[in-house]
Amino acid sequence: MPSDAARPHIPVLLAPLLQAVAPVQGHWIDGTFGAGGYTRGLFAAGADHVTGVDRDPLAIEMAAPMQADYGARLTLVQGTFSELDAYVDAPVDGVVLDLGVSSMQLDLAERGFSFLRDGPLDMRMSQDGPSAADLVNSADESLLADVLYHYGEERASRRIARAILRTRADAPFETTGQLAKVVESCLPRPKPGQSHPATRSFQALRIAVNDEFGQLAEGLEAAERALAPGGALAVVTFHSMEDRVVKRFFQARSGRGGRANRYAPETETVPAQFHLKKASAIPPAATELADNPRARSAKLRVGFRTEAPATLVDRSALGLPKLNMEAW
Repeated sequence: MPSDAARPHIPVLLAPLLQAVAPVQGHWIDGTFGAGGYTRGLFAAGADHVTGVDRDPLAIEMAAPMQADYGARLTLVQGTFSELDAYVDAPVDGVVLDLGVSSMQLDLAERGFSFLRDGPLDMRMSQDGPSAADLVNSADESLLADVLYHYGEERASRRIARAILRTRADAPFETTGQLAKVVESCLPRPKPGQSHPATRSFQALRIAVNDEFGQLAEGLEAAERALAPGGALAVVTFHSMEDRVVKRFFQARSGRGGRANRYAPETETVPAQFHLKKASAIPPAATELADNPRARSAKLRVGFRTEAPATLVDRSALGLPKLNMEAW
């Protein structure tokens, strides 16, 4: 049995997730392995084998003790969940995706994800490719403003983008503290209980650096391909844009098209690749919110695979933000 020492924090919405997909059995893919919390939960609930996937090499490295605990029952893969179906040889019984940045990444100042811990302005989950500093120091004002607005829903995006260009004209941005200070200078002081002024800007840059929306669309398609009939896809989101994409994916893949407006009739689309036992998202319970403030914005959506063949998703139906990142 796994040791009790140094167990990671219990992941968000684990209990309702396991309840929604019960009974847990067979082979699962944890597409966002992180510190392994969901994988531990899946094993405890009855999974026979879990393939844990993470694009962060540090996550795989830190999982060595867990690998020793579970032995051949746990397969670890450094890769992206957009290709998760390539990491298994046969259809699986379930896929879980926990979107966004992990607590482990936020807690390490040197990874550059947190505006609360000064460190290099990095934000790369895979630790390779262009960093947040590269984006902030090279993108033009228009692209920076679009990134902040479309990926962070930051209303002051133009003002912040102009301030970034003024500041980098004197010296390039190198640290998270430098950027957070500039963003703070553009926004009113937060009232008690409000989030840090840099929250939306840091979210937007992280999404852009890691192509999170592109990865999400491809990951949902990959999960559809990987799942056996009856297999469960469980997705935990942390902001409205992610949840909207997942919601529209399940709507489209469950045989229900969207509506042009609230009064228009729904259109049937067959065959359905997923069956939804519950159409709405599952929020955290009050007890979980009390124990874990990180859960406050989290939502869980679950679908079950049918026997219909997997097909490509109509990306225009998912509501993905459209930005020309090739200009960067």
